[in-house]
Amino acid sequence: MSEGATVLGRDCVATRIPQGEALTLPRGTPVIITQALGGSFTVVVPSEAGLYRIDAEYADALGREGAAGDTAKVGAEEGPVSEERVWEVLKTCYDPEIPVNIVDLGLVYSLQLHEAPGGANVEVRMTLTAPGCGMGPVIAQEARQKILQLGGVAEADVQVVWEPPWTPNMISEEGKKKLGMS
Repeated sequence: MSEGATVLGRDCVATRIPQGEALTLPRGTPVIITQALGGSFTVVVPSEAGLYRIDAEYADALGREGAAGDTAKVGAEEGPVSEERVWEVLKTCYDPEIPVNIVDLGLVYSLQLHEAPGGANVEVRMTLTAPGCGMGPVIAQEARQKILQLGGVAEADVQVVWEPPWTPNMISEEGKKKLGMS
């Protein structure tokens, strides 16, 4: 087993990166945690030389307690939803290969709230750093689920779009600092 490796304590549903394919990593599989942010873990499986995303519900299998990093507890208070609260929640979503949230990466193009009976409908348009990335549906679903956890939200629609194409110039100053670009 590699130095720094953890042996999975139980079977874990994981998503292969960048393909986005769901599979089960069996109990006893050695993994190395490379990122623990936003409620998920990115791990390397040395025997397969592959990257996988594991949700926080499997933290115990990784020998961790609770969720990974800054989770969607942000904005959980009751009351009318606001754009600010939705932006805060989106900042807890991460590309599993990059330690910068999707907002600071410049992946979120727009956010709209529409008041409706029973709560607000939230629409988000976002992109990915590369069109061929199979993680798009996974990241969009995570964003949708976290938005739906906000008090005052009735529906959330997160669409992955490709126009305009993403470029590194879209990364915020905060994101550039985290990536050592400024």
